[in-house]
Amino acid sequence: MSEDAERIKKLVSFKKKIEARVNELDAEHKELQAILETVNSLLLEKGFKRVEITGKPPQSGVSAQDEKTEATESESDLSQTGTEGGTVAILKSGTGEVLADLYIDDGALHVVPAEDKNLDINTPPFNQFLVQRVLLKMQERDSELARSGQLSAEKILCFDIVREGDVIREVVIRNFGSDRLRELKSSIRWTFEKMLEKTKG
Repeated sequence: MSEDAERIKKLVSFKKKIEARVNELDAEHKELQAILETVNSLLLEKGFKRVEITGKPPQSGVSAQDEKTEATESESDLSQTGTEGGTVAILKSGTGEVLADLYIDDGALHVVPAEDKNLDINTPPFNQFLVQRVLLKMQERDSELARSGQLSAEKILCFDIVREGDVIREVVIRNFGSDRLRELKSSIRWTFEKMLEKTKG
């Protein structure tokens, strides 16, 4: 066998090994993706607790970051007044439509959708954006800070979603910190606006 033929034979063998390795990695990637989706589902189940709406809303806390430039709010989007129970803000859409009431009381942010807005928990982008990309991401960052000793465990952001069936009645966010408040308002406003667009569309 000539030298060139031997070299080609080795290259063909090497090519087959590379292809086999690519197939292995592809299978491993799909397996890891499936595991990740399972973990995300479990996290969502833990976050979405069915709670009876009686008396004072449940207290919890959260984490969030709005990665959408569209979520930038203007002063006209939010009218704010003071009450004995804490700060109350009316969250409005860009067209002035009332989306939700925000109560900041005892360190917790209570987001109560407007009575005429039956927002379904399964309507995008509630889970995909507000929960996964905003709330859970902030929670992850705080957990990392807690693991490194930069934040106490009781200060980790957490949240509860109060619902009747699939209709969102309240989102309660605790330990969010004043530096994240504007970010949360923007994220919630953008999410609710998009959900309404899906409903109307």
